[in-house]
Amino acid sequence: MRHGSFPRGLFVRAFVVFAVAVMLGAGTPPVSAGQPPPPAVAASPSPSPSTSPSPQPSPSPAVLPPPPAVAAPPPATSEVPPGAEGAGGPTGPLPVYGGGTVSSKVFNPDIALIGDFLGAIGKNDSPFATPSLELHEAEASFQAIVDPYARADFFLTFSNEEVGVEEGFVTFTSLPADLLLKVGKMRASFGKVNQMHNHVLPWTDRPLVTQDLVGGEEGISDAGLSLSRLILNPVVFLEATAEVYRGESPELFSAPRRQDVTVVGRLRGYRDVTESTNLDFGGSFARGTAKEGAGLHTSLVGADFTLRWRPLRRAIYRRLLARTELVWSRRDLVTSEQAHAFGLYGSLEYQFARRWFAGLRLDHSERADAPSLVDKGGSALLTYWPSEFSQIRGQYRHTSYGEGIKANEFLFQLQFSIGAHGAHTF
Repeated sequence: MRHGSFPRGLFVRAFVVFAVAVMLGAGTPPVSAGQPPPPAVAASPSPSPSTSPSPQPSPSPAVLPPPPAVAAPPPATSEVPPGAEGAGGPTGPLPVYGGGTVSSKVFNPDIALIGDFLGAIGKNDSPFATPSLELHEAEASFQAIVDPYARADFFLTFSNEEVGVEEGFVTFTSLPADLLLKVGKMRASFGKVNQMHNHVLPWTDRPLVTQDLVGGEEGISDAGLSLSRLILNPVVFLEATAEVYRGESPELFSAPRRQDVTVVGRLRGYRDVTESTNLDFGGSFARGTAKEGAGLHTSLVGADFTLRWRPLRRAIYRRLLARTELVWSRRDLVTSEQAHAFGLYGSLEYQFARRWFAGLRLDHSERADAPSLVDKGGSALLTYWPSEFSQIRGQYRHTSYGEGIKANEFLFQLQFSIGAHGAHTF
């Protein structure tokens, strides 16, 4: 070793000790979120100060910056349809849940399809006999809110004979004086059965009084206006309805002239008798030009009574519904005479288990154009509901027609539905 030179081994040891001291003195480097802390470094004994060289600068360990935070994507939104803003309606963009694949559903109506399949065995030689097997009807419904002031309901029917609009109307719910207005094609508010679609009937068929006096399955159904209002009072719920229709109900009314419209009126009452029992009753009137032609008219007067019993604590297992409907008909004949006819039905439906219903119905009706012909009948029914989307029903029906024809039949019905279908009139 040369005189005055620094020993090489001592220099290396001093440099290592200095580097360790710098690391310990600098402390633990900052730890970014989501990263594990660096491993601890054990301290080594420091050399004697007399033998340590002067400190030399040494670079600190590099500390990586934390990764930038990734912002969550904003939720998908859809704009409010034009005309739907204000007046208590939504404003601004609407959130769409479930991703962009369903964003278009915000503007779609509720859509449902209901199938009604019928079968019959037994003897019936009358013109009213049901075929042995048939898809009696398929109903497609489209229902949605139009804007804060109205909603729309459309019901299309598909059958062996035709494809048509059973009902298609818009309801205005925000009119002054608490009025409710419907505009479009509707089933008239005459009695109870005339307003029912086939799939909500508690039987596979309609009563004889409907067949003979109220236009059959089509009934009073036409394009027109319906205006109704609740009459508030502390005694009973009252609803008054006034309607005017074009006058074309094929089995009942005709409109050879523009002024040959059909008018319908109804007053309905409702009252709770107990917490489990209520009474529903009403009176109806209809008048229009008879199907025989101008100058002749048909008038109908109806009364209906419904008693419901459904105990709250056993509501899904027990219920009882008793109903009757009476109809008086006065029809002008081409012979300058008038035909007066009367008909009624009485029905009873009892739920005896969660998915099982039993029912009875009695029918009596004179013919509208030939009151001397009287049709009578009786039915017994058993219905099973596998779920709220399907039902299976069997009905034994005995009928004595006015011409002397007697029929004994067993009818089988299967109904099924898909989609969101709104509730019908209570």
